[in-house]
Amino acid sequence: MSEPTVALALGAGGARGIAHVHALAAFDDLGLRPVAIAGTSIGAIMGAAYASGMSAGEIHSYVHERFQNRLELLADMWKLRPERVSQFLEEGGPRLGEINIERVVDQFLPSQIVTDFSQLQIPLQVIATDYYAHCDHVFGSGSLHLALAASAAIPAVFLPVKIEGDVFIDGGMTNPVPFDKLAGSADIIVAVDVSGGPQGERGKRPGKVDVVYAASQLMQLSIVRAKTEHYQLDICMRPNIARFRALDFLKTDRILNGSLPLREDLKRELGAAMDDFMKRRNS
Repeated sequence: MSEPTVALALGAGGARGIAHVHALAAFDDLGLRPVAIAGTSIGAIMGAAYASGMSAGEIHSYVHERFQNRLELLADMWKLRPERVSQFLEEGGPRLGEINIERVVDQFLPSQIVTDFSQLQIPLQVIATDYYAHCDHVFGSGSLHLALAASAAIPAVFLPVKIEGDVFIDGGMTNPVPFDKLAGSADIIVAVDVSGGPQGERGKRPGKVDVVYAASQLMQLSIVRAKTEHYQLDICMRPNIARFRALDFLKTDRILNGSLPLREDLKRELGAAMDDFMKRRNS
């Protein structure tokens, strides 16, 4: 009798999502292949790398090397500037802080990530937020790179992404951990939530920047809690990385080290869930 099937949802969280590599490593250790993956923002990017055929070890090596050299990072960031005045004006002209994430994706994605959904080895759903429709949107065909850009377009950091006349921003605004999109796709559904939450001394009044930063985290936590009441979710892993911020990519090694227990914890949870499923199926 065949083993139970498993689907994987990888959540939004900016740099905290680097921890997803340990969840992918757990699957590799077990020789287990997800039958489907759904991802939001950084979760979509990590899921795309894995669904393109990269191993967890290869993804780990890439993110470690990519964010280790600050001078190289600065040089790559410089390449993201508009090449022409007309391009600068098309992207909104003078503005504070917003970067064209489509160029970021082209510059920073591993070359092993395929360009089209049809080339993926594992079915992948990429979640973005449809700005004017006020809801999440699932990409599952067409340009993978464009979908990833839309999914990771953090407001005020990156420009919204236009696709076929619609405008998209970060999927974490409406569906930070998209396990609901995997309903009915597998016997066991696993989610990795890296949305974090406010940290600090209880009772201490936080500063303005901390409150603004934490507001989106609280919103995402509320969305995930509400969805667990209505959709199948067999395993939900939350690595201890809330102390890191969404743009802490220069702390990649600290994030990887701090979230290392996720690998063994998920292997134990998966083993127990699969054993329980088999017992129930055989009873």
